[in-house]
Order: sequence, then C-alpha cells, then structure tokens
Amino acid sequence: MGVMLSAAGSLRWLRDAIAPGVGYDELVAEAAAWPPGTEGLTFLPYLVGERTPHADPDARGAFVGLNVRHDRGALVRAVLEGVAFGLRDSLDLIVELGGTPARGRVSGGGARSEEWLRVVASVLELPLERVAVDEGGAFGAAILAGVAAGTWRDVHAAIAETVQLAEQIDPVPDWVDTYRDGRHRFRALYPALRDAR
Repeated sequence: MGVMLSAAGSLRWLRDAIAPGVGYDELVAEAAAWPPGTEGLTFLPYLVGERTPHADPDARGAFVGLNVRHDRGALVRAVLEGVAFGLRDSLDLIVELGGTPARGRVSGGGARSEEWLRVVASVLELPLERVAVDEGGAFGAAILAGVAAGTWRDVHAAIAETVQLAEQIDPVPDWVDTYRDGRHRFRALYPALRDAR
C-alpha cells in the first residue's frame, strides 16, 4: 500500500498560504496555463514527512527551480505535478512487487479536478476511473466490513455490486515524455535535500 501524508493537503496548504479565499477551480485554471514540467519547477510534497517510499517523518517539502517567470499558477501546477510524482513512487513499488495495474481508480478531493487527474494519469501512464462515491476511504472500509459480515462472498463481488464508475480520464500523450524526465529530477531531490539537513 502506498500512503502520501500530504497529497490534496499540499494544494490546501499552498492556497491558504498565498491565496486565501481563492477557489481551487480558479487556482487550477491558472495552473493549466503552464506547460507540463512548469519550466523546471519541481515541488516535493513532504510537508508533514512522508511514508511511501521514504518512511521519513523528518522529510520536508520544497520548491526547486524557481525563476522570475514563475507565478501563482506555476506554483500550483508544480504542486499538482509533485503530488502526481509521489503517487508514481507508490505505483512503482507495486510494480516492483509484481503488480501490473491496467488502470487506477480515484475519489475524494483531488479527484474533483479534471486537470489534476490528467496530470496524475499522465505521470502514472495509466487511465484513471473516477468513481461515483466521493468518500473513498470510508466507502472502502464499509465494503470490507460487508465482506467480513458475510454480505458479499469476497471483495471482488462487493466491488462489482457497489462501485460505480463516473468517467475515465486518460493520460495526455504529449505530456508523458515530459513527466518521465520530471520524475528523474523529482526522485533525485529527496536524497539531496535529506543529506543537506
């Protein structure tokens, strides 16, 4: 299981710090004006430490590669991309263990943003399916409780009966190579910053 401690929370932090009262839709629209890779601006989403893949409660967030051209939209896009790179770290661990996912399913706050989902799908290089239920964690726990109580014979039967898909978001082909390059930079930053502490 991959766990990020500050995924959608990173965007909330940025909004509260530099644009209190501005809606997420407005901020994400500003981010969409920037090209993938945000001209080298990279965000590490380790605002409260991290669990996967670093298991480091002392990990800290950072913006790296800032220049005078970067505006509020660039910072937002870098946050969206940094969270996506963190999710890719978890996906890569699953693949290393023999998993071969063909798609991902998303719910919750970050999943409300079509632009953010395009970024995540492009970084993961997987189509994402948005589910009809907004509360992913609680809904999943209820499904597991139903299996344990005998309502369904197994998790697969429970999912087939209860999970409804709302739509699919595909990777943007023109973004994939840029994000492959960005992943290398993202992964190099954590050890460099850790060693600088």
